[in-house]
Amino acid sequence: MKAKTNKVKDELRPEYDFDYEKAVRGKYSKRLVEEGANIVVLESDVAKAFGNSAAVNAALRSLLDFTRSTQRLTSRSGGRR
Repeated sequence: MKAKTNKVKDELRPEYDFDYEKAVRGKYSKRLVEEGANIVVLESDVAKAFGNSAAVNAALRSLLDFTRSTQRLTSRSGGRR
């Protein structure tokens, strides 16, 4: 039996050659801390209900509008008993 040799062919283009010696760990972490990160992780069942971030934003905005309108209604009712 012949031993199989795996010859790995370098198929990366020259412009994709990355010099790991010049890499900086956590390069953008300070900026994220200062500016804040707006990252929200959705559960998988919720993520399936929305096609993209624009759909999520639209749904949340409509929910905010609804809660604002119902708060105005309940605050105007006076609450007399």
